[in-house]
Amino acid sequence: MRVMQVMGGGDVGGAKTQIMNTVTGLAVRNEVMLISFRAGPFADEARERGIDVRVIEKRNPLAAARAMRDLVDEFKPDIIHCHGGRANLMGAIVRRSRRIPVVTTVHSDYKLDYLGNPFKQHTFGTANAIALRFLDFYQPVADRMARTLIARGFDPERIVKIYNGMEFRRPTGDFDRAAYLRDTYGAEIEEGDVLCGIAARLTAVKDIATTVRAFAQALKEAPQLRLFIAGDGEDEPMLRRLCGDLGVAGRVTFCGWVSPVEPFFRSMDINLLSSVSETFPYSILEGICAGCATITSDVGGMPELIDTGENGYIFPVGDDKQCARYLVRLANDPALRRTFAEALYEKASQNFSKEKMCERQEANYRHLLARFHRPKDERESIVICGAYGRGNAGDDAILEAIVQEMRALDPERTICVMSRRPRETRLVYRTDAIYTFNVFSVLRRFRRAALYINGGGSLMQDVTSTRSIWYYCYTLRAAKKRGCKVMMYGCGIGPINRPGNRRMAARTIDRSVDRITLRDDNSRALLAEMGVTRPDIRVSADPTIILDPAPREIVNLALEQSGIDPDGRYIGFGLRAWKGLDAVLPEIAAAAEYAYEKHGLIPVFVPIEFPNDLAPAERVSALLRCPWHAVRTRQPIEVTIGILARMQAVVGIRLHSLMFSAGQGVPVVGLSYDIKVDGFLKYIGSHTCLPLRSVKAADLCRLIDECVSGAHDSEVRQTAAMLRAHEHENVRGAAILLGLNDKTKDGETV
Repeated sequence: MRVMQVMGGGDVGGAKTQIMNTVTGLAVRNEVMLISFRAGPFADEARERGIDVRVIEKRNPLAAARAMRDLVDEFKPDIIHCHGGRANLMGAIVRRSRRIPVVTTVHSDYKLDYLGNPFKQHTFGTANAIALRFLDFYQPVADRMARTLIARGFDPERIVKIYNGMEFRRPTGDFDRAAYLRDTYGAEIEEGDVLCGIAARLTAVKDIATTVRAFAQALKEAPQLRLFIAGDGEDEPMLRRLCGDLGVAGRVTFCGWVSPVEPFFRSMDINLLSSVSETFPYSILEGICAGCATITSDVGGMPELIDTGENGYIFPVGDDKQCARYLVRLANDPALRRTFAEALYEKASQNFSKEKMCERQEANYRHLLARFHRPKDERESIVICGAYGRGNAGDDAILEAIVQEMRALDPERTICVMSRRPRETRLVYRTDAIYTFNVFSVLRRFRRAALYINGGGSLMQDVTSTRSIWYYCYTLRAAKKRGCKVMMYGCGIGPINRPGNRRMAARTIDRSVDRITLRDDNSRALLAEMGVTRPDIRVSADPTIILDPAPREIVNLALEQSGIDPDGRYIGFGLRAWKGLDAVLPEIAAAAEYAYEKHGLIPVFVPIEFPNDLAPAERVSALLRCPWHAVRTRQPIEVTIGILARMQAVVGIRLHSLMFSAGQGVPVVGLSYDIKVDGFLKYIGSHTCLPLRSVKAADLCRLIDECVSGAHDSEVRQTAAMLRAHEHENVRGAAILLGLNDKTKDGETV
């Protein structure tokens, strides 16, 4: 592969390190040319490392672009990779006359790059912001920056992540940190001092004032702390005054610009970062390499690197009080510092090495080249329709699962989702999205789509609305008419009560659908009753079964934020407002109290549709005399699944509270308000189901006893395994319709 790397040439700090690592790492297996728009140390160092470096020193942007275009014609790169504002501007100009894909790495938030310097913000910053809109692909250095770009209107399908990487190796040889700090910075340290350091430019975006305030608070409980600030910048006078005002100047050392940084970090016990915006800061990786424990603000890719409480600490941006608490904890616990440092080094060296970064970079290039050179008239996209964008965790989980499976099946295909909230859908699922009822946009997408997925849930029913079943049938007909393969994916059918709706649905499905996968046997029986025979019909499972819970520490944090002890014993309730619920609220409350008194299980109300499900939870909890909890904030789907997985049993009206729980091997009791609840429980072979309208406390208590006793444990484990195995039928069907029979999943040919 021939790769042209383009940079301004004056890059410093983490961006400089990342570019150098990328260029030198890629050069091992690829032909690389580096263009720099400034002569100097970076270009010289790259040349010394054997890189083909070309320097273009022209002030006129058009003249510089012409010179770059000549080099493009000489080198004939497969892809042009830009870094930074000036490189982006040149790349955007060259792109207009050369059919070569241009990708830029977004090292930082371009709106904050010149924070504190209005002139540069309105000149260089504006030019960069405009140039970015004219490039082909974007490579943010963290998931958070990807979300920022999408929120600003960048196409999610043109964004691929990359994580910074470096050569992880432990420093060797003897090192006298006291002598280093004394000789280099004139700082005398004493036996027992705990040294914390921050290496960053002294500018507003780095918010070092938060570090200073946190340090001053921590010093009251950990007087052995010392703070070393490595860096220079316009905020230095303000920070020195702040240290004096807080009375900590004698314990703070300003080191100025530090190079090399290895001995600095080797001297520190704790590495700090308090920025308001970052992508994937190298200063953290460098501290990890040197053996520091880490405390950082919640920026960029830090949550992807650090598992709070397991290998480091992350605090909210600007929260000096929480930062201070973490500082005190680490300052007073040497063993914890060592544990965190070792655990984080192990994780970072495995997942964020220079070699891993270059492997990901090459994979990104291959992905982008395949996207860029796809024939313009090829039907390649997948359109997904469902009850999406309404805040229901069950429907959201269905979409997440389908998108996840389609990405795994063929990552080169673009995906478009029909959603009630397209902006939110783009941001969360990283797909294109259009408004569900924008018929003209929907029809345009069908003309380019290879596959239309009528996705998951019970879309074919007329209990909630006749209009919805008519609309979904219209989309099936319209997609087929415009040449799409059509699939109903892991869905439930019914109830369809009106005879006219039944006839219309049966006719549409029979004529317009190629393949149907169903999540229960009741749905298959209903289709047979309606006379649907032409599509290939298979029984599978709800797509959400494939989703895994969030990591344990993340679930712990979510529970703690709701006032719930992560180590407690609980029974979960997934309630929803429905006709007849008010009459049985006392019965449900009595059963909840019984679970507490008999089994020591504290009731926890877990909303699936937020915030609507909180209302029935509050009505039940008002009747309780025992302790109880409710998850009162909207949680990501994986966290909701993780919370339900902690329950000893789950009593659910919401179908997906039962599905999420059963998929994690948790015994469930269904309170059926709809055929889909009966169908699911029958499908998994469960007998723990009661009709909602006739729920009695005695019957509910008996079923809770069965679940908690362990009598169903073996059955529940087999159910979870069965659901995951059957769900594979969904993706197999999509692969067949897309002509991807040679694709495999988990080693199995589909």
